[in-house]
Amino acid sequence: MGKPITGDDPKTLVSTDWLSAHLNDPDLRILDASYYLADMGRDGKAEYDAAHIPGARFFDIDDVCDARSDLPHMAAPVEKFMSRMRALGVGDGHQVVVYDGAGLFSAARVWWNFRLMGKTDIAVLDGGFPKWQAEGRPVEDMAPIIRDRHITVQRQAHMVKDVTQVAAASKLGDWQIVDARSEGRFRGTEPEVRAGLRSGRIPNSLNVHYASLLNEDGTMKEGDALRAAFEAGGVDIEKRTITTCGSGVTAAILMLGLARLGNEDTALYDGSWSEWGQFEQLKVETG
Repeated sequence: MGKPITGDDPKTLVSTDWLSAHLNDPDLRILDASYYLADMGRDGKAEYDAAHIPGARFFDIDDVCDARSDLPHMAAPVEKFMSRMRALGVGDGHQVVVYDGAGLFSAARVWWNFRLMGKTDIAVLDGGFPKWQAEGRPVEDMAPIIRDRHITVQRQAHMVKDVTQVAAASKLGDWQIVDARSEGRFRGTEPEVRAGLRSGRIPNSLNVHYASLLNEDGTMKEGDALRAAFEAGGVDIEKRTITTCGSGVTAAILMLGLARLGNEDTALYDGSWSEWGQFEQLKVETG
């Protein structure tokens, strides 16, 4: 366990004030990673084209992914991640700040994605684009001028888990599994967002809805309030943890929260319920 982090930290979370102060830094790169579920009725790329933080590039979660997989937006192979980041002009020596149009929803997924690739100079913008706009800060609709930048990647295999590893953890209890979905989906009383999936949860998993980590303005809770959100779900914040959700997006919010509390011994189940919910041979708990 490391020390809990509060305030601005360029490896986890930075405020709109921080970003505003650093907006013209030559080695700052800003990514708009807005992504929405079908039932949200929003288009991340169209919203980016209409207005974004000055200099931001669009990170498409459904494009920077493993196209060989049938599962949604699984982490991209190293070579594809590298080529996509070079095309965005993001590389070695850059401080990256990632945000989304929901406040704090999909940006944490990209934060995890960079860390999976061994790049730790990345922070999520606390409160995201809604907070930035609410404060009357500058936006633009122009595409940035992009210069190619070399990027060195070293995949951190321990930061991601596959279905076999999660099934073993569920059985052995050597990792705690924490699910970021809503309580209704976790208990199996609400239908799944994606068609054809069973309802319920991974056996022996815990539930901390990602929204419980957030304040009303979409910023992340700090210190004791953040700790309390995890403890309310029965989570031991010092224990090694696998985070999961519907498709590996909001699971990263839990991982970001745990990192803020000093727990870096975490991994994300990339297939999440999109994978677990479709295979009859995998046990499901409800209630």
